[in-house]
Amino acid sequence: MSEKNIQRTSRCDFPLLRQFFLHQAGLLIALVIVRLSFLYFSPAYPVFPLMDFLRAMWLGLRIDLVLIAYLSLLPFLLIVANALLFHLLPSSVLRWILLTYLVVTDLGLFVLVVSDLAFYSYFGEHMNILIFGVFDDDTRALWQVAQKNYSLPMIGGVVAALVGLIIYADWRLLKRLQPLARPVSWRLQVASYLSALFIVLLLARGSLGTFPLIKDVPEVSADPFINSLPMNAALAFQKAEEQYRASKADRFDLAAAMGYGDDFRRAISDFLGYPLGSDEEPVRALLRRSAAPHADERLPNVVVVMVESFGMPILRHQSTDFDILGRLARHFREDILFENFISGGNGTISSLEPLLLNVFPRPGSVPLSQSLYQRVAFPFAAARVFDKAGYTTRFVYGGDLSWRNIGSFLRLQGFDKVEGKAAIEKAVTNVRRHDWGVFDEYAYRYVLKILNESRQPQFIFLLTTNNHPPYTVPEDYNGPELKKPIALQKIINNDNELLRRRLRDYRYALDAAGGFMDAIKSSKQRKHTVVAITGDNNTIEGIMNYANPVAEAKRVPFYLYLPSGMAPKSYDRNAPGSHKDIFPTLYERILPDRPYLALGEDMFNNAVQHCGFNDAGVIVSRDGAFKLGKAKTSVQKRCEQLYRSGMAITDFLLKQARQSPETLPKELW
Repeated sequence: MSEKNIQRTSRCDFPLLRQFFLHQAGLLIALVIVRLSFLYFSPAYPVFPLMDFLRAMWLGLRIDLVLIAYLSLLPFLLIVANALLFHLLPSSVLRWILLTYLVVTDLGLFVLVVSDLAFYSYFGEHMNILIFGVFDDDTRALWQVAQKNYSLPMIGGVVAALVGLIIYADWRLLKRLQPLARPVSWRLQVASYLSALFIVLLLARGSLGTFPLIKDVPEVSADPFINSLPMNAALAFQKAEEQYRASKADRFDLAAAMGYGDDFRRAISDFLGYPLGSDEEPVRALLRRSAAPHADERLPNVVVVMVESFGMPILRHQSTDFDILGRLARHFREDILFENFISGGNGTISSLEPLLLNVFPRPGSVPLSQSLYQRVAFPFAAARVFDKAGYTTRFVYGGDLSWRNIGSFLRLQGFDKVEGKAAIEKAVTNVRRHDWGVFDEYAYRYVLKILNESRQPQFIFLLTTNNHPPYTVPEDYNGPELKKPIALQKIINNDNELLRRRLRDYRYALDAAGGFMDAIKSSKQRKHTVVAITGDNNTIEGIMNYANPVAEAKRVPFYLYLPSGMAPKSYDRNAPGSHKDIFPTLYERILPDRPYLALGEDMFNNAVQHCGFNDAGVIVSRDGAFKLGKAKTSVQKRCEQLYRSGMAITDFLLKQARQSPETLPKELW
């Protein structure tokens, strides 16, 4: 054998490839263990169907292999290219390049996995576009929350130790290279490299079918938790990031995603339930006129309160020992309460904006106030309807108006005044703060002050800040000890000091709302004020296990106080609905003969089909709750059609208001 051939056969990178693929096998095992750790969040473990679980784990393994194949492709090609170029890079240099790559990718995956676990523990689902709220939210407040809720030095120490362990393990793995027992021929090396490359590329595709595996992760079960198991942190983040970029640039075509493309007329026809006339203007077909049944010449004040994180499911455990409602319990008994009601979104801003604009919350979208829509005035906004009816309109927030840019955004949406914690502190004495703003009781005092001093009807929308991490209550708040009933203990994920603070703050926020209602009913305003109370979301869902999470996890209350003479004689408290229905219900009770455009329904109108919609694809109907695409009965299928067409109409309306507002009906301006 010539000296040149000896060099070709003896300088083989098989040992380096062996150690590299050994590392990837260890990474695969780690990802499987992480997936198994999600069983901690299962509402039914270990009761769920075994075959469904095994199918989910197999699909998850395939998805993990896709990830590992993508992560393997670049270093593998580098090793192969170096071998084909007769080892242009010395082995020591190649080893350091590979070590750097493995350390960077391992640390990146570590961050994603931890973030995904934390996100799932809070929201009950894998990372989605909401994860970018960390960057768009009040960063200073988030940092203060983290300092108060967690031992950051200890967490930092643990993270540093794990980072060091990852770096050390990768270094040791590549250091322990064992030479081959005998030389490998050049032809065998080329054949082996090509075969390995084919396998890596096949794994990266993940499927032999028409589409790659990760284009659409298929469902394996009717159980939503089982269906969430195959997803891994890297894929969840990649999909969330794609949605975030598309939404920021307004490239996400929701109408097309709902099956309507550019067919605005068909969407409206499906939504209304009848075909439009050939000469009928599509948007004008959506216009309605209110027909308030009362004859009182004096328009009542209207106060709508959105209580931070106010979910319904935990309220079923209300008792003397677990008095979570506080003073609000009395009013929930005395007045109108819709219980089969869900939030439009799963975060404060994702619920707030569509509620105030009378449209559906758009899934996979960034807040309008932080997008290309931030300077758009929407003519169908709720405050504009009240403003045209003669109301002074106010948005009151217990926090900073710079949060999510809502101050400047809402000033364009028909509010005469947009006021934050600075206005509250100026008008109310001895105001005390927490990390996100003023304590709720002071926000309610400010609203009461406005009502008592006003000489013309007021429309006030109040967004509270309590019941939010770090779960702080005033020092002098003497709330009772909350003794969790056994039924609640069985479905709650943890029992620690953080949970105790969380429940105490929950109780404080609800009790403060009840105190506000006490003050309304004992004042001269009781005959001339309508109050609606709801929650922005049910974020406590992340620590609770539900027998039926689709039906339970998104539920929030819709409470309504109507003065004597305005309340209907009877109503269906189990009528399904969501945030979209709040303002149509108020318009039809309060405003006589006013034009408005809204995609919701009057909750007291028994002549229409009521449905509740959440942007996570949860739909509530009279035939039960279900996920988008899972409708079975005719009632559910009609609700699903309303969801899809309503989403498409929302997309059309928002874009039309930004691109050609002059084409929208003049009655709205």
